[in-house]
Amino acid sequence: MDERDVRLLKAISDLGTGSPERLHEETDIPVSTIHYRLNSLREAGIIENDLYDLDLDALGLGVTVVIEVYTSYSGSYRGVAAELEEIEGVTQVFFTMGEYDFMVVARLPDSDAVERLITDFEAIDEVDRTNSTFVTSRTKDTPRPLQAYSLDTLIDALVDSESE
Repeated sequence: MDERDVRLLKAISDLGTGSPERLHEETDIPVSTIHYRLNSLREAGIIENDLYDLDLDALGLGVTVVIEVYTSYSGSYRGVAAELEEIEGVTQVFFTMGEYDFMVVARLPDSDAVERLITDFEAIDEVDRTNSTFVTSRTKDTPRPLQAYSLDTLIDALVDSESE
């Protein structure tokens, strides 16, 4: 990637759109170049899709629960991870090092769904116990991680030295 690619990705993250016209207004990169670079970034697997972000609170999935999952498994952790991923409402599963094995985030409509979620965890043989934390207020919850960086930091970290 070069600096233009990073500038485009940062603009997409900040604006919440892949509109070539809006990206041109933000970056001053020509629209034809933006089309070409977006296609190249898709082909490279860096841009995965063109989905719209959703406001999960407005949608009715305003309950966030963070769950630490303690397990007993033999072999690969991937089998347990796959079972955790299949639980309805689970949006993120992380295999971790430390006191617990997995960190899971779920977005749910109400407390009844939280009860069902915990029951679903308990139904997995390898799950020994869970520790659930209700999120009372999300102070930062972005689906676009590039928003957390300045453009200069991204350029320093992501631009290939050969492309300059």
